[in-house]
Amino acid sequence: MAQEIEIELKQLLMKEEFEQLKQHFELKDADFHTQTNYYFDTPQFDIKSQFAALRMREKDGHWVLTLKEPHEIGLLETHQTIAPPSRLDDFELPEGEVADRLDHLNIQKDQIVYFGSLETSRAEKMIQEGLIVLDHSRYLTVEDYELEFEVSDLEIGQAAFSALLDKFHIPVRNTKNKVVRFYEEKMKTQNR
Repeated sequence: MAQEIEIELKQLLMKEEFEQLKQHFELKDADFHTQTNYYFDTPQFDIKSQFAALRMREKDGHWVLTLKEPHEIGLLETHQTIAPPSRLDDFELPEGEVADRLDHLNIQKDQIVYFGSLETSRAEKMIQEGLIVLDHSRYLTVEDYELEFEVSDLEIGQAAFSALLDKFHIPVRNTKNKVVRFYEEKMKTQNR
């Protein structure tokens, strides 16, 4: 089973802050690549109600289905390589590691539906304490900017992350992960 623990610190950015960090880490436009996350849940949001998320995306020519679940430290990610989907609206969850984890969560797999997509332009830069990720995302009617910091040691990562935010005078903001921001915006647009 392809599983990993992801320890990730996040910070929403203003566009100016994003540009400052881009310059500081010497990232050029050519360093950014675009990826699209396709999100799935049941109509009753059974996956979301367990603070989990199910997404699919193409990466390096392969389609990968990922289930993210809460873990004591960070998130438990279960990855499964799948065949390219022919259509998203009638996507059927394939058997395998992700389906097994959904069974463990008591999610009705036949109820899973496609909810929408989020496109991200992403650049990454490895530093001593971990992986710096700058994301510029677009979904529904929203465009946002985000700094992610992937680390192997939470304590060291938090200290380095706080120092970076302080250095650039970036205030700490309550930053929800992308799928939560996507779902909140989706619910707003449905209620209009």
